[in-house]
Amino acid sequence: MVRKKKAEEYEAKIQQALGVLGEVSEDSTTPRNIRRAAKDAMNALQSPEFTPAVRASNAVSLLDEILQDPNMPPYTRVKLWSVMSFIEAIKD
Repeated sequence: MVRKKKAEEYEAKIQQALGVLGEVSEDSTTPRNIRRAAKDAMNALQSPEFTPAVRASNAVSLLDEILQDPNMPPYTRVKLWSVMSFIEAIKD
């Protein structure tokens, strides 16, 4: 019962993260490499062959890399930080 509740909670966090990543990936004011990284993170989060924790971990590592980009607009950085906070809590 508890495990099922956790899984639902994690899926909700992933859906939340996907929503924000979708906004970033479609924002034409954001540099192309950052939009691509957001799309890659979305793909990592939606990858069915991994557990939610592995998907979250893969997405975090992709985003962690791009967050160092000096060309990133501040509002995009804030959005990506919020995504990180949603998905960093996901554990197996």
